Amino acid sequence: MAIVGSYRKGGTIDTAVQAILEGAREKGAETQTIYLTEKHVDFCTNCRRCTQAPGLQRGQCVQQDDLQAILDEVDTADAIVLGSPVNYWNLTAITRRFMERLLGCVYWPWGMSSPQPRDTQPARKAVLVASSGMPGFCIPLLTGAARALRVTAKMLGAKTVAKLWIGLVAQKPQQALPARTLAHARRIGLRLGRE
Repeated sequence: MAIVGSYRKGGTIDTAVQAILEGAREKGAETQTIYLTEKHVDFCTNCRRCTQAPGLQRGQCVQQDDLQAILDEVDTADAIVLGSPVNYWNLTAITRRFMERLLGCVYWPWGMSSPQPRDTQPARKAVLVASSGMPGFCIPLLTGAARALRVTAKMLGAKTVAKLWIGLVAQKPQQALPARTLAHARRIGLRLGRE
């Protein structure tokens, strides 16, 4: 399953994520893509009601939107691909909004100084994908995007098994991904499909 936090279908992130899914399908995986722009996910109100009950089960958010349906889909997945462009040195706002709503994945009753993960045994694999106008190797060094994607994967019960940092994507308005990058993305998908 892929969760795409890009504002443009067919853009850099979407193209790379679809190449990863294509590789996984070649190995027999069933795939689906959730575009956060097509879902209604409200802002977290930080009421922390979802963090109060102990146990391994994720706390339920009181807001009535598409979050629970997305998380139900994630719960059925063996692997997730998380993709977002880097905007202003971090993930897109829509991806951050989704990430913040994952607070129910921790136990944090009032009076406890810091949250504790509900489940420390990852149930699925994760691939992290980010793109930026700067060189790709700078994404984990100079932005908060890599860490935010890792935290999101962890909250979703996934262990990161691959990363794809795509750089120099701001050279022209509709910049195509290089064949080498697409081939690398497909190889990541092939590994997901056979693991």
